[in-house]
Amino acid sequence: MTRPAWLTGKTPLKILGWGAGFGIVATVLLVLASGFMIESTNTDTFCVRCHYMNPFRDAWRASPHGGSNPRGVVAQCVDCHLPHDSYLEYLIVKAKTGASDYYHNLFIDPYTYDWAANAEAHRQSFTFDSACRSCHMDLTPPGMGRGGFLAHRAKLRGETQKTCTQCHPHVGHKDMLDMVERYFSQGKAM
Repeated sequence: MTRPAWLTGKTPLKILGWGAGFGIVATVLLVLASGFMIESTNTDTFCVRCHYMNPFRDAWRASPHGGSNPRGVVAQCVDCHLPHDSYLEYLIVKAKTGASDYYHNLFIDPYTYDWAANAEAHRQSFTFDSACRSCHMDLTPPGMGRGGFLAHRAKLRGETQKTCTQCHPHVGHKDMLDMVERYFSQGKAM
């Protein structure tokens, strides 16, 4: 058997060099492709590919988090629904959430599914305090009412273990459950 021309006369060190070079190029391409995939799946346009997510996007668009605010600031789905403590945790939860959403898109009947019960039971696992705090750094801004100030001060002091969504349920989706009910009662899904 004849050796390939590129190996003819090559020492093991040169072969190792070629292998390392190929490995570096492959790694760079994989990292770039991964970054592209992460960015391209971080938008509401991607999320609504699961058809049952459409009413949630509509409710989000009507909320301050969806751009209905004086500044026009928009928080994407991943800004609230993925943790921001560490990049590794972000990626792991992103993969789990994506797989779960894909599974649910295939196997639940959105017309009979109890969206209200699901939202109540799982609200704490859908939204992360680290996500809220990545945008809402100042929890006691000027002009805040006394009740909000006292509650946020207690949170900052560690006097309460309440999460953001315990006090602010459905904050990112204006009238979410009403929107879902209207959407599926009109037969828009799928």
